[in-house]
Amino acid sequence: MDNSMTDDPSNKNKILIIRMLTSADVCAIGLPAIRFFQEKLPDSEIHFLTFNDIAKVITASEPRVQVHTLAAEQWPDDFFQAMESFLGLAEDIIGQEYSQIINLDTAFMPCFLTRFLKDAGEPVVGNFISMSIQYLLTKVQEQTLEPEYVNLASAYLESSFIGMYQWMTPWWQSINLPDGGYPEFYLKQCCGFDIAELQQSIVVSPDKRLAKKAKTSKVIGLCLEHSEDGFLYPYTHELKKLLQQQGFEVWSGSESDGNPSTLLKMMAASDLVVCKSNGDRWYAQAVDCPVLLITGASEPAILMPDFATDKLELCPKHGVQYTEMLTEKLLCNCDKAEDLTESITSIFEHLAEEQSHG
Repeated sequence: MDNSMTDDPSNKNKILIIRMLTSADVCAIGLPAIRFFQEKLPDSEIHFLTFNDIAKVITASEPRVQVHTLAAEQWPDDFFQAMESFLGLAEDIIGQEYSQIINLDTAFMPCFLTRFLKDAGEPVVGNFISMSIQYLLTKVQEQTLEPEYVNLASAYLESSFIGMYQWMTPWWQSINLPDGGYPEFYLKQCCGFDIAELQQSIVVSPDKRLAKKAKTSKVIGLCLEHSEDGFLYPYTHELKKLLQQQGFEVWSGSESDGNPSTLLKMMAASDLVVCKSNGDRWYAQAVDCPVLLITGASEPAILMPDFATDKLELCPKHGVQYTEMLTEKLLCNCDKAEDLTESITSIFEHLAEEQSHG
């Protein structure tokens, strides 16, 4: 683990917050949680445990927080190796003598970690697996552990948060949807945090090249390299070409090389980000860049974007993993590049009108 936990454990007023999912998710949920506890407990020393490449962003945004990062190689795909790695991590955490450990994660391994800490008598709050570690290890040794228990949160997840049961429900169908989408729902309703307004903003210097282009044309980011509905938008190339023909400066998410800091800087220099249902929406929100969601079959209420296309049934041609021979005759119902270009032009007209009246 980077920034290993080797500090003097004599300080009893230390709090560890755990959120280890995707980098964008950490921005949307981990960062406002950090800020909530900083405000609620100003004299406490806040530590934050996360995963992989988001540490620099968190540290730059909140330099007073001690960020601990589990590297990718320390969370291997092999279940038994991952268990061993997280048990080692637990020993480091116990040595810190935290006054409170708050697990905001819902994935199995972080909840496994928290259950181990709970069984060891550590002051744990939040999410953990339902089995004791001793019972879990017995089932593993006897080869009687059901795969569903590891793979389905509904099977393993328990929590000290009294509202966490709502996480298992189709909350996005509620008539009282939170304005902030999933992060607000999770932190306020599931975790019960009394947060007046989620503080998710991240201050970065805009990308210099794009900022220069923005002086003469609108800058649009196409963050369409991944999607939570399982398939990519099939007309990205056509969309980029049409937008460029309209005089827009267009960049693709792949140009950031997977670096969250670089992506945030590119978004900060942009006038609009176009994405499918993925965490890039939260990056854009963090730097106050408007978002157009290509909704497809996803639930726009989860992301609460500034703008969204109409919801559609899963595309028969691109949304199903058939061979090309089977899908070539199926009709596509994805949003056409021409329609999206027209919508984007209308969005800029709308934003210009709002600005003129603002």
